[in-house]
Amino acid sequence: MMLPLLHHGMLIVGIPYTEPDLNATRSGGTPYGATHVSGTANDRPVTEEETRLAFALGKRLASVAKKLAA
Repeated sequence: MMLPLLHHGMLIVGIPYTEPDLNATRSGGTPYGATHVSGTANDRPVTEEETRLAFALGKRLASVAKKLAA
């Protein structure tokens, strides 16, 4: 999916391995972005690591957007 986005000039913003939770999570979160698998019965809540990774990705995206707007 990234190739068509790059062809249109989109930027891909992921989560770098400098985020400690990326190496600690066992349920979700990849260098490609914040993820969560809720299970077939929606019985798996979002973990603390997943929440922190989602916030880290949001912060990174906002930082990139701010730099582009300058």
